[in-house]
Amino acid sequence: MISSENRSRVDERVDALLAAMTITEKIGQLTQVEVNSIAPAEVRDEAIGSVLSGGGGNPSPNTPASWAARVRRYQEAALQSRLGIPILYGVDAVHGHNNAVGATIFPHNIGLGATRDPDLVSRVARATACELLATNVPWTFAPNVSVPQDIRWGRTYEGFGERTELVSELAGAYVRGLAAGSDHLASGSRPTLASLKHFVGDGGTTWGTSSRYPWIPGWWQSPVADRWQIDQGDLQIDEVALRRIHLPPYLDGIAAGARTVMASYSSWNGVKVHGHRGLLTDLLKGELGFDGFVVSDWLAVRQISEDFDEGVASALNAGLDMVMVPYEYRRFVDSVHHALETNRISLERINDACRRILRVKVEIGLFERPFGDEHLLTEVGGVGHRALAREAVRKSVVLLKNDGESLPASPDAGLIIVAGAPADDIGTQCGGWTIEWQGRPGPVTAGTSLLEAINGAVSAGTRVLYEAAGRFPDVLRASLGIVVLAEPPYAEGEGDRLSLSLPRPDVELVERMRARCDRLVVVLFSGRPLLINEVIDLADSFVAAWLPGTEATGIADVLFGDYPFVGQLPVTWPATIDQVPLGSGPAHPRFDYGFGLTTEVAAP
Repeated sequence: MISSENRSRVDERVDALLAAMTITEKIGQLTQVEVNSIAPAEVRDEAIGSVLSGGGGNPSPNTPASWAARVRRYQEAALQSRLGIPILYGVDAVHGHNNAVGATIFPHNIGLGATRDPDLVSRVARATACELLATNVPWTFAPNVSVPQDIRWGRTYEGFGERTELVSELAGAYVRGLAAGSDHLASGSRPTLASLKHFVGDGGTTWGTSSRYPWIPGWWQSPVADRWQIDQGDLQIDEVALRRIHLPPYLDGIAAGARTVMASYSSWNGVKVHGHRGLLTDLLKGELGFDGFVVSDWLAVRQISEDFDEGVASALNAGLDMVMVPYEYRRFVDSVHHALETNRISLERINDACRRILRVKVEIGLFERPFGDEHLLTEVGGVGHRALAREAVRKSVVLLKNDGESLPASPDAGLIIVAGAPADDIGTQCGGWTIEWQGRPGPVTAGTSLLEAINGAVSAGTRVLYEAAGRFPDVLRASLGIVVLAEPPYAEGEGDRLSLSLPRPDVELVERMRARCDRLVVVLFSGRPLLINEVIDLADSFVAAWLPGTEATGIADVLFGDYPFVGQLPVTWPATIDQVPLGSGPAHPRFDYGFGLTTEVAAP
């Protein structure tokens, strides 16, 4: 926490800046623009406060060095503005610096939740901060501190788990880790800014309540029945439940030092959070005493009203400080000017928002150290960070079934047959928010697939045969078979899914493999529990591997007994869809929250 003496110095500096600023410069600080929608010279001339790269908003070529050069160009331009106020450059680094090819991709938060290890989570955040600082990025829109209550939600994997206390503990650990990442800076300490999101209750919305906005072209216009059905929907609970389930992670994250909070696309009992003064101003800033700043989500202000000016005025009056425009920044600036002229927004509100943004920039030392440290580029995707990701993977995977102690498997098995296209697919095992917003299958970045990890784990005398469709010769029989199944990559409402059943071809693949091996292990890559009754009963062992990122060697570590299975479910695993959302249907799920079998380390 900042000392009272330092607080006084910060306030004096902010007061001096505000006194020197024009109205246009103040509005500029409230403006956050997508990088491909603004040139560096415009950042300088319009005194813009923030630039962001959304999911997939990458430089070309997409390399860590290109990232560093791009952010440096925009920051240098900002420093040439009349008052030399640096920008905050923001990215969605939600499981590592996941937009940059070659960066270390860590397990998504649901996997980190399965580790139950705050120290590990803090170290993951610290490594992420290091890779961000190497590319001059000071701000990540993370961690997601949602408390998912309905696993049909396409953002389930972005939450640490379904229990408030787990999310709260890991939220604080993550924020502290981001701040500690500045220890890498040769030029001195400068914490990486966290952004707690999405305030508040986005994990508890009701299926079928997502809205469509005819005046906004975009993904939510999808006519597909089970997309965009719960993401950005309506939280239909009373205030007591809101405070009990969804608010505590923000308390812990703010106590750990988070200085920015991102508002939620969702609504609370019919009122959009982006326009909800009771939540953003009265609760967050008033009751909780949060004196950092609140940033909007992508295009979210447009959702408040078909009238652009009305949406802008309502959002700023509700308590938003920085608006992720992200495209029409001049229209936004003109709208705020007009609202001031017509008294729809007060100058006091603009001054307050600008003060909060400047305060954070001063607090983190952005004026003195506007850049990161490009000497750290060798750390991006480096051996140490990949070793940490491997540790996170092996601690995150959850063993759901292990009949006959089939695991750990022997590296001297003689013949191992492996099936399933995801076994050799880095993009699928990383999931959404990887290089592209939605992610995609294929060799999207550097890493180790599970198939490669298995090949590296077995002895010289063991053969590993791989056939994606599991169509091995009828005469072939192996001592061990491994089938890898997966959800295809997705992000946000594109991953909303009414049915959680496995596709029939996946079931048939497991059936084929069952007939070709003595012991069968099924590994599932997914962002949430799926309905697995048809395949788990065929398997001797079943492993929930979540979305592990680039380092699948961590899975081989536990499959072959170099380390024990220790992961525990961070969410309840339903037996039927009737048990979704949490608390629905029959009382006995397939596996309870916290379930996870353990194994012994194999004898040397």
